[in-house]
Amino acid sequence: MAAMTVGEESGGPLKSLSRIFQHLAIPDDYGATGPSSHQAYELKTRRSAHLSPAFLSTTLGALDEALHGGVPCGSLTEVTGPPGCGKTQFCIMMSVLATLPTRLGGLEGAVLYIDTESAFTAERLVEIAESRFPQYFNTEEKLLLTSSRVHLCQELTCEGLLQRLESLEEEIISKGVKLVIVDSIASVVRKEFDPQLQGNIKERNKFLGKGASLLKYLSGEFSVPVILTNQITTHLSGALPSQADLVSPADDLSPSEGASGSSCLVAALGNTWSHCVNTRLILQYLDSERRQILIAKSPVAPLTSFVYTIKGEGLVLQGQERP
Repeated sequence: MAAMTVGEESGGPLKSLSRIFQHLAIPDDYGATGPSSHQAYELKTRRSAHLSPAFLSTTLGALDEALHGGVPCGSLTEVTGPPGCGKTQFCIMMSVLATLPTRLGGLEGAVLYIDTESAFTAERLVEIAESRFPQYFNTEEKLLLTSSRVHLCQELTCEGLLQRLESLEEEIISKGVKLVIVDSIASVVRKEFDPQLQGNIKERNKFLGKGASLLKYLSGEFSVPVILTNQITTHLSGALPSQADLVSPADDLSPSEGASGSSCLVAALGNTWSHCVNTRLILQYLDSERRQILIAKSPVAPLTSFVYTIKGEGLVLQGQERP
């Protein structure tokens, strides 16, 4: 599936944003051509000469502090939770942040956003950019620059997604990609692999393992953060699932909950996938307004949760609301 670059032209009043939304340009050669191997090697050598940051800040102060800086570069971060809890909002927010100058905590680079659910919207990208950083996005040129750095592609099948991942290396080099997002990995997998059919679990795990291996290589080789979203499923077994897989309010995350015959919500895609991701953030509902982000798995952070709401500027932690 061809990719679309969000916003490529300039001129005209910013109050009319339709121009930005209309110009989802589809390059004829996207994914079909790239730099030669010699050019790719030179570009890669040039990139390696510059030290890369260890984290991409989420600008959610307490979360960044717990994670020792934010979403780690060079590894896989999964964001999971029920529908509507803010997974895509988080991904769009991180897309904006990655394009920002380093002096503002960004990576000053491009974003490759693989959308498998048709959930991404350019309108929301613009709204988050303007609302979260009003002093920076005070000109149309800056907004257009950020939108042009977000390369959007849609993959609706496992085969298409895997082909996209296999072609990422040259795209990362040629486009200066500093963040890769797959929203969501679960969507294509759960549509094509029915776990009730014989052999499907094995094939599903084979696909997930290959995809994770490619992404781990790319994230490590180029020191870029990779963010993937996941869905939830119901765990019916009497055995208590791993704490890192549970999707329920933090007060319920205890071994006493999970008696034989009970059920609970867990991250989808099973144990094989769970071991593939380095960091897992679980988004949960607390009530109609408040949600909770839980660090369920991290090499640097303990099990920790933070209350947040979703506003015009994206996710906002409780206590960090603007006046």
